[in-house]
Amino acid sequence: MSVTHNSNDEIIGRDDINDIEAILSVSNTDLEAVEHVVKDNADAIFTWDYSLARPQLRKLYEKAKTGQWNASTDLDWDTEVDLEQVVSRDQAAASAGFTADHYDGTVVEKWGDQEWLEFGIDQRRWTLSQFLHGEQGALLCTAKIVETVPWYDAKLYASTQVMDEARHVEVFNRYIDEKLGGSFQVNAHLRMLLDDIIEDSRWDMTYLGMQVMVEGLALAAFGFMHQMTEEPLLKKMLRYVMSDEARHVAFGVLSLKEVYDGMTDAEMKDRQEFAFEAAVRMRDRFLSQEVWERHGVNPRDVVPLVLRDPTRDLFQQMLFSKIVPNCKKLGLLDRNDQWLRRRFEEMSVIQFEDWEDTGSEYIKFELDADAPQPVAGS
Repeated sequence: MSVTHNSNDEIIGRDDINDIEAILSVSNTDLEAVEHVVKDNADAIFTWDYSLARPQLRKLYEKAKTGQWNASTDLDWDTEVDLEQVVSRDQAAASAGFTADHYDGTVVEKWGDQEWLEFGIDQRRWTLSQFLHGEQGALLCTAKIVETVPWYDAKLYASTQVMDEARHVEVFNRYIDEKLGGSFQVNAHLRMLLDDIIEDSRWDMTYLGMQVMVEGLALAAFGFMHQMTEEPLLKKMLRYVMSDEARHVAFGVLSLKEVYDGMTDAEMKDRQEFAFEAAVRMRDRFLSQEVWERHGVNPRDVVPLVLRDPTRDLFQQMLFSKIVPNCKKLGLLDRNDQWLRRRFEEMSVIQFEDWEDTGSEYIKFELDADAPQPVAGS
C-alpha cells in the first residue's frame, strides 16, 4: 500500500521553509495574557501489570532517583551578576556574527557598541525566557505521559521527570527574575509547537514532540550556552539542568524505539511529518523577532540577513546535533523512501546522523565529578 506524501504547505503552512513573510506572519496577539488553554485530548490509562519488563527504563528510573538536586540549596543565588559585563564578555567570546557591516542598508547599520550591548542583554532575556516557557511545556507533557503511557516502568520514570521539570521552571524563572530583571512572552512558533504536542491524543506523539524534538534541541542549546558563558551561577545552573535533560531525551529514545520498530509505513509517515514540523517550528523561533521589534527594528529588514549569516547558520545547524542521530536511532530518517532524511538535507542538518544518540550518551551528563564533562554537539 502506498503512503500519501503531504506537501510542506500542508505540514508547516508554507512550501518554502525559508519563506520570511510566512515565518514572520506567526506572532502573538495576546501579549498581556497570563493564561493559555489547550485542549488535552487523551485517555488516562491504568495498568495492572506491575512486572519490570523494560530493564533500560528501570535503570533510567534508578539514575533519576539518585540524580535529584535542590534548586534552592545547590545553587548560590547570592552570586552577583553584572549583566552588562556578562553579556559583553559572552558576546566577545562567541565572536557573534552580528556586526554593523553585515546589516548595511538597515537601521542596524548605525548601531554602536551600546546599542549592540542592549540588544545582547535583551537577547539573553529572550533566550532564557523561551527556555523557561519550554520547560513549562515539558512539565505539562510529562504529566500527560504519566497518564497516557501504558507501561508501568515508563510511568515510574515519567513521574521523576515531572519533578525535574518543576525544578527547571523554578530555576529559569528565578534566574530571569532576580538576575535579568525582565522576561519575554512565549515565542509564537514555540507556543504553536507546544499546543500541537499537547493536543495530540497519541501518547507516542507526546514522547516524540517533547522528549526527542524539544528536549533534544534544548540539550544542545543548553550545552552551547554552558560552553559560551563564564557567569558562574548560570554555568552551574545549566550544567545541573543538562544532567536531567539528557535522561529525558534518553527516556524518549528508549521508549519509542520499541514502539516504532513495529509500526506500519503509514503510521511512521505521520511521525516523520510531525518530527519535520517540530524541527521547522523550533528553527523559526530562534530568529528572535520579538527582540528585534523591541529595539525598533522591522524583522523583515534583518531576518533575511540573519539567515544568510554563516556564523548564525552554523549555530542553527548545531542545535540539531542531538535530534538527527536520535531520529535515525528510531528509524525515522529512512522509512518511506527516506522522507525525513530528505527534509533534514533541505535544512542542512543531516551531517549529524552518525553522532552518538542520547539513548546511550546520557551517562556522560551525570553530576559526577569523575564523569567527562559534556560538550555541546558531541
